[in-house]
Amino acid sequence: MNIIQTQNHELISELNREVQDIHAQMYPNHFKEYDQVTISAFFKSIMTKPNFQFYVIEEQEQKLGYIWIEIREYQENPFRKSYKAVYIHQLTIIKAYRNKGLGKKLLNKVYEIAVQNKINKIEVDYWAKNEVARNFYNKNEYVAYREFRYKDL
Repeated sequence: MNIIQTQNHELISELNREVQDIHAQMYPNHFKEYDQVTISAFFKSIMTKPNFQFYVIEEQEQKLGYIWIEIREYQENPFRKSYKAVYIHQLTIIKAYRNKGLGKKLLNKVYEIAVQNKINKIEVDYWAKNEVARNFYNKNEYVAYREFRYKDL
């Protein structure tokens, strides 16, 4: 089992299909159907930014999932102290390989990156209907400290 950093936007866009499909099914008014060309172009455009990092988990050269993280620096303001965090944008394991500890291995990679960068906070959010994500992060001892709500008019 290897975790490798990548800038292969086509690979990430292929692995993203399941993430996008889940979002489009749960929230069809918010999310578009998966479009490989558009999503690949998006990932290509952001992969050059140094604060974004992508890691793929593989076994015998088969790509099983990925994590997209961002190193964020929050500036001090009159209400909040400054801090740095590693923000998890997306983490997914392809369906056939879920519940085998691979997501935890990707989280462990994020922990290593945080420690290397002297960062003591990892942040993530997920859509409220995504019970799989909620259960995964709860199991890995993530706690809620902020909620985002909306009301459609």
